[in-house]
Amino acid sequence: MSDILMPKATAVWLLDNTSLTFTQIADFCGLHYLEVKGIADGDVAENMRGVDPIAGGMLSREEIRKGEGDEAYKLKKAASKIAHIPQPKRKGSRYTPVIRRQDKP
Repeated sequence: MSDILMPKATAVWLLDNTSLTFTQIADFCGLHYLEVKGIADGDVAENMRGVDPIAGGMLSREEIRKGEGDEAYKLKKAASKIAHIPQPKRKGSRYTPVIRRQDKP
């Protein structure tokens, strides 16, 4: 799932605040396993502030609990609330008078 906004910062938060495995975090954030291990060791993104995926609507607490309970479980991204908002209809072309229909710039 590479559609996560700021994947390294999300991985930093998940490492600091959960007991998920490196593989689970790497799969969710779209990073390589060794990159997540490097973040945990402090070699990669050492001064980066973590981004809370729960507050951002990417994950739920229940999903994190499921992942902490089962090491083989793959985290699933929460459904977007913004994608379901209907878009307003676009206006059609304006009326062109009969006299100006032949005028082309």
